[in-house]
Amino acid sequence: MRIIVTGGAGFIGSEFVRSMLLAPGAANDIRITVLDKLTYAGVRENLDPVAGHPRHAFVHGDICDGDFLDQVVPGHDAVVHFAAETHVDRSITGSAPFVTTNVLGTQLLLDAARRHGVGRFLHVSTDEVYGSIPVGSWSEESPLAPNSPYAATKAGSELLALACHRTHGMDVVVTRCSNNYGPYQFPEKVIPLFITRLLDGGKVPLYGDGQHVRDWLHVSDHCRGVELALRHGRAGEVYHIGGGTELTNEQLTGHLLAATGRGWEQVERVPDRKGHDARYSLDCTKAATELGYAPLVGFERGLADTVAWYAGNRSWWEPLQRRAALRASA
Repeated sequence: MRIIVTGGAGFIGSEFVRSMLLAPGAANDIRITVLDKLTYAGVRENLDPVAGHPRHAFVHGDICDGDFLDQVVPGHDAVVHFAAETHVDRSITGSAPFVTTNVLGTQLLLDAARRHGVGRFLHVSTDEVYGSIPVGSWSEESPLAPNSPYAATKAGSELLALACHRTHGMDVVVTRCSNNYGPYQFPEKVIPLFITRLLDGGKVPLYGDGQHVRDWLHVSDHCRGVELALRHGRAGEVYHIGGGTELTNEQLTGHLLAATGRGWEQVERVPDRKGHDARYSLDCTKAATELGYAPLVGFERGLADTVAWYAGNRSWWEPLQRRAALRASA
């Protein structure tokens, strides 16, 4: 199978590429072309473990460039579409790049895949498209009600993908995941932001009352779920990929303080984010039943391993902190 992985130099995309090519028992019939624009969160070094792999190729380019896609897409059997602008806070201060990449870029990629006869198009989305749920869990049939500009663009992109299935008969599968964590995550997201600041003895910001609830999913479990959906998902269907560990942000902060040996004096309460969703929760029964998906990495072990990875890889994240600071001040 010849696969294009968009956003393959990012946090989740690079984990997918590494796992598909290097994990024990990985299939030897997979050839991967990584397509990445290398924006501030795309890190070429994330692919160093597969840089010399004979079944891996890297192409630097933009999914918003249709002519470029016409050069890259032909000859591939599947697209796994991770590429997106993803940071909610950035979408609140400026949503235009999110609309351009997440909506227009996805449509151009869908068009190219259809023109060139790509078999399967797997679109990776997020639980944030549902908005907020006070109790219970969403099923794949729950209505979409996004609240942030980021979530709205992800909802739009996946609806475009599903429309291509219904209108053109494309083999489209959509996955919606809960909050990811793990190694190689850009240090603007909450877990790596807190870990890196706490390792340096700095303060960490806790939004509002800290009672917002998220379900935490180790990135390796997410990528295993994506592979299962790629291989076994039914065309036109949506599958939830969750971690099964719901925590308030205050509880998460407590775990991170304990893991880094810091105390609550390092926490600063800050005004709540605009439109901050109170709770996310996915029902993953469909993925378990149809795909055989279940998370394997327990949160305590996964978080401990993640903290250890950041503690041992300052040469990876310290330059990214400086890059993010420069971008924010530009």
